[in-house]
Amino acid sequence: MTYRFDPELAAVVPMLPAVDFADPRALRAQIAEFANANQPDLAGVDVLDLRVPGPPGSPKVPVRVYRPAGLTGMTAGLLNIHGGGFMIGSIAVDDAACLDLVRGLGVVIVSVEYRLAPEHPFPAGLEDCYAVLEWIAKAAGDLGIDPTRLAAHGVSAGGGLAAALALLTRDRGGPPLCFQFLGYPEVDDRLETGSTRRFVDTPLWNRPNAVISWNAYLGEGVPGTPDVSPYAAPARATDLTGLPPAYVSVMEFDPLRDEGIAYAQALLAAG
Repeated sequence: MTYRFDPELAAVVPMLPAVDFADPRALRAQIAEFANANQPDLAGVDVLDLRVPGPPGSPKVPVRVYRPAGLTGMTAGLLNIHGGGFMIGSIAVDDAACLDLVRGLGVVIVSVEYRLAPEHPFPAGLEDCYAVLEWIAKAAGDLGIDPTRLAAHGVSAGGGLAAALALLTRDRGGPPLCFQFLGYPEVDDRLETGSTRRFVDTPLWNRPNAVISWNAYLGEGVPGTPDVSPYAAPARATDLTGLPPAYVSVMEFDPLRDEGIAYAQALLAAG
């Protein structure tokens, strides 16, 4: 592997763990062990774990609510959707990031523990996120959230789910989002972009892991076929009008780079 990493980042790359998505259960256990060994500083933030109503006929969804300590009145709300290739990750992994956002922005965050593939393929995880969005809208007053200032936030697969959630709530006439933060989003199952074809050995995320991820989420052999739903892979959407403003970030040496750029361009073209 030879990439022109920034010198400050290059020193860290050898320390990154090997991530093998072929065994998601073992990977989840490693991540849980890491999260348990790194308890975050809760200073200035009230944290509450709840289980809220899930999609019809499905289990309740665990969420973690982060509120600025001593909050009075209403503030903006953020639905946080963790990453992990649709297969791994948890609320706990995003603790530090959510705490930093609450302290820095004074917002209320609801982080969702959606069901994971391959045990729970599409649309289970997305429907969990939508159910939590509906719950936030109904409980906004109690949470201290202004329902007109509610945003979706996610990175990687979480960014893909945030993009899909924006499409889904628009089409269902559900709670409106005022903003979508899509951090290096996983939005295209076809794996045909230049970056997806090129980056087969990049750390943490690479083409082999992307193949495993989409097969787990959609079903073996389904990715790349004609009838994949845009709610699963938002790059498939043909109508991006009426969506909330978006911030899309990408990384240079990342298979997800080009699909993120293409999705941002498509959003731009749709106004």
